[in-house]
Amino acid sequence: MLTTDLPVVIIGAGLAGLACAARLHAEQVPVVVLEAAEAVGGRIRTDVVDGFTIDRGFQVLNTAYPALQTGVDVDRLALRRLPRGVRIRRQGALHDIRHPLASPGAALGDLTTSVVGLRSKVALARYVASSVAARPSTIKGRADVEARAAWAQLPDDVVDDVLTAFFAGVVLEAEITTSRVFTDLMMRMFVHGNSAVPAAGMQALPEELARQLPAGTVRLGTPVASVVEGGVALADGPVLEARGVVVAADPWTAHELLPELGAPPAARAVTTYYFAAAPWADIDPLLTLDADGSGVVNSVVLTASAPEYSTDGRALVATSVLHATGRPVLDAAAAQAAARELHQAPGGDWELVATRDVPHALPAMTAPHPLRKPVEVIPDRLWVAGDHRDTSSIQGALVSGRRTANLVATALRSATAGRTR
Repeated sequence: MLTTDLPVVIIGAGLAGLACAARLHAEQVPVVVLEAAEAVGGRIRTDVVDGFTIDRGFQVLNTAYPALQTGVDVDRLALRRLPRGVRIRRQGALHDIRHPLASPGAALGDLTTSVVGLRSKVALARYVASSVAARPSTIKGRADVEARAAWAQLPDDVVDDVLTAFFAGVVLEAEITTSRVFTDLMMRMFVHGNSAVPAAGMQALPEELARQLPAGTVRLGTPVASVVEGGVALADGPVLEARGVVVAADPWTAHELLPELGAPPAARAVTTYYFAAAPWADIDPLLTLDADGSGVVNSVVLTASAPEYSTDGRALVATSVLHATGRPVLDAAAAQAAARELHQAPGGDWELVATRDVPHALPAMTAPHPLRKPVEVIPDRLWVAGDHRDTSSIQGALVSGRRTANLVATALRSATAGRTR
């Protein structure tokens, strides 16, 4: 057993913190996880509102994330898969891009000639193929420029009506200044995997990680004031001694606790409105995007794929908008009107069930973006973990937590070996 009299203290019970704790526990390292909130999950949380499952912003798991293949019992999540592909509104008409796994070219066969021309279809197919067929290591070796700059050789309608419309909802920014290495990697993931949500909501993922830990490991409602020599100072006064400390809080809290990290990353913001409506005929479960500029970045009828998200049989529609000057670009009424059109919903009352404003949804990944940032702050004593150290994604958070745990375990082995010599 790699142990001392003191535990490793992990600040934050989000994905990175829980993944770190689970890996250390598997290595028989004693850990304590301190979480300020009253539930695990960090930025991945789920509430039940009037019988509806409400995630903290529209989020999905991609089944192709490598980090899901180890350390997560995916079967326990009871994933409900959204259909592959998207629906795009352009010039008032709806067009479907389906089944990208079959082949990039076949996926484009579903596009009607009015959305993009033949030349644009071929260009888009080539771009998708360049990411789908490439090894991740090859993609990581590409020149890292802003994604929009990397798309400069593509036809304007491909960039504006397909790629920007899609990726704006992934990276939560309309200009797509995000790293092209990241967007290329994500394109590869989207084609090889399925987007899905757990039947009980997205919080099922962090809860599955927490389940792997001994009872009492995670201490909820325990905010940390500061990291001090030999441990952490709790907000209510006491100092909790630790063999080592991993700061796995959200990026902005982590930078407050560890000023040596420098300036925190910019935050990408999103607001998701959740509407309940009587189900209508021919509800389509496709994620729907708007290239016509309504302000809706994406909208989906969640219950068409995950009926468990509603307990009374009504449809639950999740409609997301980005922020501008610190506010969502659309209010609930305007978002509802746009969503009705995007989903071709008939007249009838829609109820606003919940609004989830997430001003710190993702750390920005403006190019060039290092896919791996250092996680050791003070050798053998203090580390940091989170998606801001890897990529702004569920994959990035899980990977960061595990690679930090590996470094911690290695440091403990070295220290133990030194004492026994």
